[in-house]
Amino acid sequence: MTQNLIDLELSAESLAAIDAALATLETHLTPLLGLDPESRRGLTKMGHKSEAFCRQAVVAFSQNAEVLPRNFDLESYRRDLATLDALRPRRQRLDRLQELLEDTEMAVGSDLMTASLEGYAVLKVAGKGTGLDGLRQMLSARFNRGRRETVVVEGVPA
Repeated sequence: MTQNLIDLELSAESLAAIDAALATLETHLTPLLGLDPESRRGLTKMGHKSEAFCRQAVVAFSQNAEVLPRNFDLESYRRDLATLDALRPRRQRLDRLQELLEDTEMAVGSDLMTASLEGYAVLKVAGKGTGLDGLRQMLSARFNRGRRETVVVEGVPA
């Protein structure tokens, strides 16, 4: 029996609504920051324990603002914490959707590959002498491994 993990058909209206929702997200999230790998490595990271430290620090800083250096922007610090609190639940929702999209894409691909392999197996057996040799050969290209080239480095095969 053919595998059928998912049977999903998205209507044109659904796809249009999804695209509109994505466009809205892209529009409203234009201020988001993209970092290159080198920049990411160089940043001071905030983990769970560090987050608790930052939350305690905002209270301490707010109660003792007079001891902070003049160039310490307490309001900006508070806004950063509020932004973190605003972004996190939305990112978690998007992460969940991303996971569902990836799993669904994998399931659809698996359904397609399983059905293709089953059909190909039948075609190999039942399609002989029925004018399907060209089609069978075309499909068999997926399984051709080709001749591997030997790489020679300073006269020594790799």
